Amino acid sequence: MIADKLLSFTLMGAGWVLWLLVGLSVVSVTVIVERGVYFWRRRMSHRFPRLLALAQAGDLADAGEIAEGDSMEAEVARVAAVRSRNHEQVAEAISSVIEKRRLSYEQGLFILGTLGNNAPFVGLFGTVLGIIRAFADLATSSKAGAQTVMAGISEALVATAVGLFVAIPAVLAFNIFQRLLKRVVGRSNALAHAIAAGLHAEKEAA
Repeated sequence: MIADKLLSFTLMGAGWVLWLLVGLSVVSVTVIVERGVYFWRRRMSHRFPRLLALAQAGDLADAGEIAEGDSMEAEVARVAAVRSRNHEQVAEAISSVIEKRRLSYEQGLFILGTLGNNAPFVGLFGTVLGIIRAFADLATSSKAGAQTVMAGISEALVATAVGLFVAIPAVLAFNIFQRLLKRVVGRSNALAHAIAAGLHAEKEAA
């Protein structure tokens, strides 16, 4: 009974797998566009070197004023400016901001990573189903020959090609966004160290 159900399932062919891959490609493109817009709107402007210099000098008030936009680096500077009177809380507040914003930057990236790793296997699964159906057609039809089998196999291989077509852009976008996130976090940590150094120098001068 179970064997018959499994056989009937495999004889459905690769058509539904192709539709699944099309749906996954739509999801992938949606995530890529959304994350691209998100990173673009939160990019740090050319003011970062100036922001870093002010932080190292301990001038957090001016640093907070020029820290415009919704980037992680700008929020770090603004939080430090607000809490600059309490040196002990600055480091904790900055760490909290970095971790909180990292999560928002990472949203949706797991989808791209998952599609990049598994879409080729979904396509391969469709190819296997298509080959099984091609040989089943050959077994049940006396008129079917090698040409019929080859046509079925070539059609089944389309699923593998579509799976790769879905996976490659997802992997590429995933790597790009991970690289951008690493850069944002690195710059935010550099700014945090500069703020700590500026506060330490200010405390010693006092």
